[in-house]
Amino acid sequence: MAEQHFDDPADTAPATADPQDGRDPALSPESVADLKRERDDLYDRLLRKTAEFDNYRKRVDRERREQADQGIADLLEDLLLVVDDFELALSLEAGDAGLTPQNPGGSTAYRKGVELIHGKLQDLLRKRGVRPIAALGADFDPNVHQAVVHETSPDHREGEVIGELRRGYMLGERLLRPAMGKGAKAGASETTTTFLESLARRRRSS
Repeated sequence: MAEQHFDDPADTAPATADPQDGRDPALSPESVADLKRERDDLYDRLLRKTAEFDNYRKRVDRERREQADQGIADLLEDLLLVVDDFELALSLEAGDAGLTPQNPGGSTAYRKGVELIHGKLQDLLRKRGVRPIAALGADFDPNVHQAVVHETSPDHREGEVIGELRRGYMLGERLLRPAMGKGAKAGASETTTTFLESLARRRRSS
């Protein structure tokens, strides 16, 4: 019988990549070089985009600050015109303003001048989107009204604002300050006032 020879499995097994090598044996050196170039290009693009976004963010912040500063400057410039009118009115002597015993009507002319200045200031606020809050005769609204005095009044509705102590204002839909007023209250025997008003009365009587 002819003698049979068997190959050693270790001699016929396909070659495997060394796990310590860390490289795909199917990639050629040229492919590895291309992948490295692509990786470096993507990383470089990432750095550029990051820098561009950072510059964009800084530019937007700077423009926002400049717009806010310009808005304040425009408002102050308009207010200075009103200040000029007040200073002119305050600089007038009584005779210059027509306020003399011989001319009692001079006080009316002086008041009209102050009313003109007040009207100019109201126009300025209106241009800036500021509007007064309706208070007198309105139902009390805690969102825009602040009642500092409650007074019994049979001629008014419960909670009706029957007196305005300080006008409130809105800026668009935003509350700048609430309107302070006197509210009608039913069932009370006397006017209810704030602690400060009661204290002031006690001081005057002492």
